Amino acid sequence: MKCNKLVDAGRRQFLRGGMAATAGAVAATVMTPEQAKAQALARVDYPANRLANIADLVVNEPLEVAYPDADSPGVLLKLGQAVEGGVGPDGDIVAFSVLCPHKGWLLSYSAGDKTLNCPGHHSRFDCEAGGQQIWGHATSNLAQFLLRIDDQGDIHAEGVDELIYGRLSNVLA
Repeated sequence: MKCNKLVDAGRRQFLRGGMAATAGAVAATVMTPEQAKAQALARVDYPANRLANIADLVVNEPLEVAYPDADSPGVLLKLGQAVEGGVGPDGDIVAFSVLCPHKGWLLSYSAGDKTLNCPGHHSRFDCEAGGQQIWGHATSNLAQFLLRIDDQGDIHAEGVDELIYGRLSNVLA
């Protein structure tokens, strides 16, 4: 028995419909600049901790820090050129957790390409691109500490933008 209500949709008709649906979905997810900024600022605010002073930093040499507590090792970097999310007079100071988000291995800094690297499964994270994963088994970017510099040049961490390895949430117990 043939159904008279079926529509004979050819390949081109099907693809046109699929493209229209995709365009509609993309249009529904486009954000205004204000919405994008608000989403970028969606972070966990920890109590502010002083990490160091600008005078303590040497370009492209990591300074070991801990944030938001002693169980969360990190690194503070002066990269030598302005980067997105960088603070300080040159916009080049950033800080990251050094716990690999994949299995928690301690990352090491490579000054040659400004990456943090995991000795366990070889994940690599770009410090000039906000800790973005560029290689390896990790399934998320590196947790970046959100920084502020006061009038004396002291560098304070005030939050984290990703989940720190080993924590079920970014909430201090």
